[in-house]
Amino acid sequence: MGSTGMASAAGPASAHERRSASDAVGVVVLGACAAWSLITAAAHGGRPEGVLLAVLAVAAGYASGRICGELLPVAAPCAGALAGLGLAVASPHTTQGPQVISPLGQTGATAALLAISAGSACCAAWAARPPGLRLVLRLLAAGIAATAAVLGSTSGFAACLAVLLCSLAADRMQHRGLGLGGLALAAVLVTGATWAVAENVLPDGLTTSLEGQLTPHRVLLWQDALDMAGREPGLGVGPGRFSELSPTVTQSLLPDGKPHSAPFQQAAEQGVVGVALLAAVFCWVLYALWRSPRPTPVVLTAGAALTALAAISAVGNALSFTTVTAGAGLLAGLATARPMLEEVPQNTMEPGGRARKDPLSP
Repeated sequence: MGSTGMASAAGPASAHERRSASDAVGVVVLGACAAWSLITAAAHGGRPEGVLLAVLAVAAGYASGRICGELLPVAAPCAGALAGLGLAVASPHTTQGPQVISPLGQTGATAALLAISAGSACCAAWAARPPGLRLVLRLLAAGIAATAAVLGSTSGFAACLAVLLCSLAADRMQHRGLGLGGLALAAVLVTGATWAVAENVLPDGLTTSLEGQLTPHRVLLWQDALDMAGREPGLGVGPGRFSELSPTVTQSLLPDGKPHSAPFQQAAEQGVVGVALLAAVFCWVLYALWRSPRPTPVVLTAGAALTALAAISAVGNALSFTTVTAGAGLLAGLATARPMLEEVPQNTMEPGGRARKDPLSP
């Protein structure tokens, strides 16, 4: 009895220490992002408000997700999925200025919202215990993917479908670290592909095909961003100053002032350190998911949705919208919360209905 009690006390204590460590890392990373934007703005007279608002939205969404996920592990992500779907449907063309159409619809914000919504619905499905409710929530995720197709967001449809398939496959993943590592690799490959297109290092046929999908205008914006990063690799040209210094923007009839790539925008406006901090935010989210007390299917589903967001942000300006950054923080918070009622994945139930230790936990 005494050894069992000590073991059960050590388990929650260890989980609490793991979550505290990931929370501390998050505070440091988000604080560094805010501080660096102020430093680069002071050096070049930029406007850090956009970065500060994005940091605040992520932090607020994450905190809200942790609270709601603890109290309502099923209802909260379901409500988030419906809210994201409603925003995407109600205002699919509401953006801050003119748009670059292909391949992300308007800016990628719609695609990002739909991917986050699909991920939230799938997380709710894994948290639900009744099989009927679980099926309904997965049908909701499939409906979100269908909505993306109806709205004409090809990337949104692909992202939602990928999230749904990853969620269904997550139940068979024995080690969440391996799955999260694969998601990180996918994000790196997409970012590397954008750099290869901008630098024109791919074979001519492949480059022409990709430029046709991305539009030459977008590629020119990326090249402008890389030129700025090459001139000011340390501090960048200052947050919010890309539109002032980009020849492509100044020559465009309807510019929106964005390079349509979060990594390139960071490189141009905040230098190498800005890119490293953006990557650090994504790595922190994956680290927090790895340390999460939630079942592995929930963790990997959220990771897949956030990786889809990272891929969309690599070729669009989705992170320029507060609804997207807040939604990403909310989903991450929901997937790292500890519900008041213990969750037992279906594949950890013995035939007699008794729970055995979850082999999927870190």
